[in-house]
Amino acid sequence: MKSQTSTLTDDFDDPLITVEGDDEAHEDDLWFLPEPLEEEPDDLPPGPRSEPPDTAVIEDWAKAEGVHAARLARVAGRLGALDDRLLRGPEGWRHRLALIEAADLSWFTGDRVSSDRLALWVSMRLSGAQDDPNALARVGWAVRRLTGGPGPKVDLAAFLDRRDPENIQDSAERFEDRAGGWLDVMAAAGDLHPITRACMGFHLWSLAGLGQHGDQMEAAVTASRIAASDGSGAIFAPLAMGGAGGLRASGLPTERLVRWFDGMNGAILTAMRTLDDIEAWTGRAESVMAQLSGRTPVTLRKAFSQWPLVSAPMAEAMTGASRAAVQRNVAWMEAAGLIREVTGQGRFRMWKIDGV
Repeated sequence: MKSQTSTLTDDFDDPLITVEGDDEAHEDDLWFLPEPLEEEPDDLPPGPRSEPPDTAVIEDWAKAEGVHAARLARVAGRLGALDDRLLRGPEGWRHRLALIEAADLSWFTGDRVSSDRLALWVSMRLSGAQDDPNALARVGWAVRRLTGGPGPKVDLAAFLDRRDPENIQDSAERFEDRAGGWLDVMAAAGDLHPITRACMGFHLWSLAGLGQHGDQMEAAVTASRIAASDGSGAIFAPLAMGGAGGLRASGLPTERLVRWFDGMNGAILTAMRTLDDIEAWTGRAESVMAQLSGRTPVTLRKAFSQWPLVSAPMAEAMTGASRAAVQRNVAWMEAAGLIREVTGQGRFRMWKIDGV
């Protein structure tokens, strides 16, 4: 019987079949296997993405502050000088600067309330038929907030005179929630300089839902109080005197901060020049009016240093003197070249300091 030859080999160094080699040889033929996960096309629709936290914007303003540190130092120095001067000066200086700032802000926001109309409204609540009562109320609020009272960080709702109505719907967004979100971001930016923080808060105002019909008066007044929060003499930092270019909202935080610094620097210089003129006029008026006796000349001089424009009824109310005494002293001051009449009419006349 013939024996069969074995088809197996005893040479283990040359096996007939190798598992690894076979896998590599036939891997490309395994058409039924899916492609690697990283190579699969993303055919799914995009899902909702998580929103960055509200405080993420602070980093951009911190970088902008670092880029313009020299500008910030210059503006902070000028604001410090204004603060020291107001701390040593009479209370009337703050009031006069607040009236000028509020009137200039009204032109920036579109209300366009002139200094004479504002003076009459604030002092005696007098308005003309052509005046917008809502605009006068807004600018009058600005004067009150720029002359004193608790700042916005204590109670923003009270600072703005705004509260949620008692019958507000449960589904409606509450003002207190919007104000709280804005205050949280401002508190988280505590490492920023107050001037930078004020700029950031101004530009985040509308994004936080705090604006009313595009009105920026509240935002500007709040920012001016925050910028001067470290001072003792200056209650607010001027923003609009001599032009409100620093309040223009466009560009990245770096660009906005440059305009803010330059605009505030120009406004502070305008305020300082105003105080120089008032101080010089006060010294001249005291010398010229030394020959006058009584209380009326002193109170009139104080009134003209506090208000950009003064009418006869205003002077009568502020001095407590009779109409005849006021008119006599005003005529004397006009004849002495201390004040001049600016309306050019026989009735409802107003005077201002000559040369200021």
